[in-house]
Amino acid sequence: MRRAFLFLTILPIAACGNLEEVGRAPALSPIESSDEFRAMTTAPLPAYSERSTPNSEASLWSGARSSLLGDRRASQGGDIMTVVIEIDDKAEISNTSGRARQGAQSMGISALLGLPQRLNEVLPNGIDLDPAVSTSSTSSFSGNGSVSRNEKLTLRVAVTVIERLPNGVLRIRGSQEVRVNFELRELIVTGFVRPEDISRQNEITYDKIAGARISYGGRGQISDVQQPRYGQQITDIILPF
Repeated sequence: MRRAFLFLTILPIAACGNLEEVGRAPALSPIESSDEFRAMTTAPLPAYSERSTPNSEASLWSGARSSLLGDRRASQGGDIMTVVIEIDDKAEISNTSGRARQGAQSMGISALLGLPQRLNEVLPNGIDLDPAVSTSSTSSFSGNGSVSRNEKLTLRVAVTVIERLPNGVLRIRGSQEVRVNFELRELIVTGFVRPEDISRQNEITYDKIAGARISYGGRGQISDVQQPRYGQQITDIILPF
């Protein structure tokens, strides 16, 4: 009874961590804890410096961003650029494993100065010392798992340069929300980009974003119906059977 009570007491405590995720979407890993962020903010990296070429007073052209030939790509905090997301991934994984083991042990006391025979006289009926100990065990395991995934996503979203790191890398973040009736679609993009990877059209593809975090989901009546109820999620976490 004590063991059963202890098991029932520890089980809800162990499940508390999972209960916090009930009704929540999987959280994205923070960029600040990534290796990319630590590498970009460490002192050994060379500091970024822009090369500026003085314009001749007699020249009709200027290198300013507002000029005809000026560079209008995002380069500093507050600038806006476009991220093109075209994901077409497919993966198939299949694993099979098996294991079996069988063992038996037996130990008996047939003669030990006559003690077993004398003890058998005083032991209750059905109990004797030959064999004194006998065990037998059999275990088997068989596992089979497979994963088949096919994802395709094509999106374009405007992002804002949050800050410029000491080595010139730009930290970007953008979000987009579209509401149709009672369903809200949300797109979030964060990461780090190099200014030289930005095209002349002020666009960059998602595969050139370091530490990219892309979230595409929704909230609303349809999304609520697609998720199991909170009570069912809680019982799936707590019940051990």
